Amino acid sequence: MRKRILLLEDEQAIADTLLYVLRSEGFEVRHARLVSEALQALHSEPPDLAILDVGVPDGNGFDVCRAIRKTSDLPIVFLTARNEEIDRILGLELGADDYVSKPFSPREVCARVRAILRRSAPGRDAGAAAAPAAALQLDEAAQRIRCGGDWLSLTRYEYLLLATLLKRPQRIFSRAELMDLVWAEALDTSERTVDAHIKLLRAKLRERGVSADLIQTHRHMGYSLQL
Repeated sequence: MRKRILLLEDEQAIADTLLYVLRSEGFEVRHARLVSEALQALHSEPPDLAILDVGVPDGNGFDVCRAIRKTSDLPIVFLTARNEEIDRILGLELGADDYVSKPFSPREVCARVRAILRRSAPGRDAGAAAAPAAALQLDEAAQRIRCGGDWLSLTRYEYLLLATLLKRPQRIFSRAELMDLVWAEALDTSERTVDAHIKLLRAKLRERGVSADLIQTHRHMGYSLQL
């Protein structure tokens, strides 16, 4: 069956482009221009994934995300014209799986949608052999990390977080320590930011065949990278 997507976007030109690309790739897409329309669509035709614009006339995508997370783990991608790190962090803390800043390539959005749907598919990892953690290679000069034969596509803070863990394998970093080391200049963020970025890193590593257990959670203590 075709995957169903809910698109909340009030700018018609952007919506038309996304609708064309997503439908041409085989997705069934329902378009909403308002928060009220999106909430109605969620109940009448539950989607497999939601793409939510942050700013719409009668509210914002954060409101829809909050409503979804009360009852569902539905994958969510945010579209935002805002460049403020705090807005992106808020989306991640609310439970979003990814975000794309405008202007963007519709093909990139489609690729991200496919990747999220793949990693959220039930039983996807069953019986799969995980690539060894040693497949990760840090290039500090170029500020990038190789996974196997390819470079990981990482945001600035995703890179800094993974690099911090990778340079001191086995060491347990508390959330406060990671905030000081990675988000030293981002004064408006909270420790929940660490959890949100760990979630994204684990998902990106799973896509490359690396076990999500590579990054260990230590209850009431923090995180470590296990080589």
